[in-house]
Amino acid sequence: MATGNSTRSRVHARRFREALAAYIMLSPVLVGLAVFAIGPIIYSFVLSFMDYNIMLPPVFTGLANIRKAMGDRLLHQSLGNTIYFAFVGIPLSIAVSMILALMLNTKIRFKSMFRTFYFLPVVTSMVAVSTVWFWLYNREFGLINYLLWRFFSIEGPGWLSDPKYAMNAIIIMSVWKGAGYNMVIFLAALQGVPKELYESATIDGAGPVRQFIRITLPMISTALFFVLIMSVIGSFQVFEQTYVLTRGGPRYATSTIVLLIFNEAFMFYRMGYASLMAWILFIIISGFTALQMVFQRKWVFTQ
Repeated sequence: MATGNSTRSRVHARRFREALAAYIMLSPVLVGLAVFAIGPIIYSFVLSFMDYNIMLPPVFTGLANIRKAMGDRLLHQSLGNTIYFAFVGIPLSIAVSMILALMLNTKIRFKSMFRTFYFLPVVTSMVAVSTVWFWLYNREFGLINYLLWRFFSIEGPGWLSDPKYAMNAIIIMSVWKGAGYNMVIFLAALQGVPKELYESATIDGAGPVRQFIRITLPMISTALFFVLIMSVIGSFQVFEQTYVLTRGGPRYATSTIVLLIFNEAFMFYRMGYASLMAWILFIIISGFTALQMVFQRKWVFTQ
């Protein structure tokens, strides 16, 4: 009996020493996470109930920021622009990425070169890409309007100066920038689909479209779900494109929620109100993510 208690004590002591050593090794990461991530998150929540302009100490204002947000037309417009960017850009980006992946999944020459070519914009700085597209969209000297006039005799619009085209122009650039990332994920998923399924479907008389709907989409549904989740999160945080290309104009047609948060915090120094808008964005992203997690059970195929 005494021997058994002694053995258990030694086991517990060894496990305690192992756990203590693990936490000591993890302590720099845990301290950094607490100081640079968890701490600011909690502080931003506290600031959302205060009036704080950096120059003076924060003053508690209760629900004043919430009441201001409920009547803020610019905030509502920025949320609408962000939702439009997401609901138009995400399907377009997924479609383009899927087409590229299907093309590269066939037996073609120079496949590696095409993969590199399509993925290159992903690793390029968004600021650099936005600057290049700023000149491509230029109404008088831009390449896009020149090609429209040269080959179709169409006078191109002011892509970034006309409220009707500005957001769509940013969406087109963003799709071009990020399509390569999703393409790589879809391509990896496509290469994992068993060839026997396509052979059996061909014998049964199924055409390419039916094979894509009945075989390809279900088999790559997990990759599609991952891309959808990440695309929603990324789309609601769009910032660099609008900041470099339009600064939210013309007439706030491209003002997004993150750009508005940036302006409120670092241009007008309304840190409390900016913190509240950041939490509004967090709630929206969390809500959309939760909805996707619920509905994915109906269409995501798990082996």
